[in-house]
Amino acid sequence: MKLLHGGLSPFVRKVMIVAHEKGLVERLELVPAPVNPLQPLELAIAINPLGKIPALTVEDGTVLYGSTVIAEYLDAFDGAPIFFPADAAKWTALQRNALGDGLLEAGQSARIEGLRPEDKQWADWKRLQLLKVTNGLDAAEKDATRLATDRLTIGEVSLISALGWFDVRLLEAANWREGRPNLAAWFEKVSGKASVAATAPKVPK
Repeated sequence: MKLLHGGLSPFVRKVMIVAHEKGLVERLELVPAPVNPLQPLELAIAINPLGKIPALTVEDGTVLYGSTVIAEYLDAFDGAPIFFPADAAKWTALQRNALGDGLLEAGQSARIEGLRPEDKQWADWKRLQLLKVTNGLDAAEKDATRLATDRLTIGEVSLISALGWFDVRLLEAANWREGRPNLAAWFEKVSGKASVAATAPKVPK
């Protein structure tokens, strides 16, 4: 299986955490595809019409894209899924996944706006995206004491990826721990998990 991969992509990290937990890392051929939000990457577009990563090409040539779709595929690979519960817990896991993805989407929108020339930036748009980040983090704080640190679901994986990305890529949210002690404590504990530590984003020096 070939995975379009970018080491700082939080959505790729979601997939890689699942791959580590499921023992599938060795089955993945990682194809470097660092996507620039201001410049289309022909490799990514050739695989995924949206030009986004991750994108997974499986053995029969089928291409899957979208981090949640790929994560669910890998989770079901051995016929014993654990990240996508089959019982009522499924809805909680998917809601947390939506929260984590929403945090990332808003955070990335704010960051991209900041990359534009200063005279072309839309301050109100960026402010709205950062408000979504603040509100989403506050919602995660309220839920933090119920988040798993051992048997993760896709919900925890998505939140881990969002929080880790904020630490290295969104200066406006780098202080997200302030006023959110439960979320900070959960993230510190779960960050010691092998699959989480192995996929932590590393900014090139």
